[in-house]
Amino acid sequence: MEIDIKKYHKNNSENLIEKVVYVNRVSKVVKGGRRFGTAALVVVGNGKGKAGFGNGKAKEFPESIKKATDKAKKSMKYFPLKKNRTFFYDVEGRHGSGKVLLRSAPPGTGIIAGGPIRSVFEALGVQDVVAKSIGTTNPHNMVRATFNALGQLDDIKKIAQRRGKQVTDLYYKKKSNGKENDKK
Repeated sequence: MEIDIKKYHKNNSENLIEKVVYVNRVSKVVKGGRRFGTAALVVVGNGKGKAGFGNGKAKEFPESIKKATDKAKKSMKYFPLKKNRTFFYDVEGRHGSGKVLLRSAPPGTGIIAGGPIRSVFEALGVQDVVAKSIGTTNPHNMVRATFNALGQLDDIKKIAQRRGKQVTDLYYKKKSNGKENDKK
């Protein structure tokens, strides 16, 4: 359930992409009738590899969405992307009973992901990815598992430094056949 958040926030000076992933309304029966409360789950990103999520609770939807957006802005982190398009390698994230598989994809694939995971990738700026959620359909757990997987990603420069190699050595190099060497 996505709601256009632009009507709630008019001064978005940082050019952030804000996605309302899930809203929930609960009621409590008291002596005078019912008391309603709302909860919102929001994902915020800059579309260039930085994203965060937050949840907020209040009596009205606009208030809970604003609280969730503020929490999401505070929790924003940078995640390394390959050519600002996809991931360097496949990764798996877990939260509770939820498990999320994120796989890098070739150009033109698009975002193949369901529900809340798609919102995370749109806010993050990922263009080509294949994702699968296993075990839960709870939006909160799916988003947390996705951010857990994203947190496991390392930049290619850090991987090369840890291995003591050059960045160019990590990319796939085609080995030449013995027949080609004999011709020379």
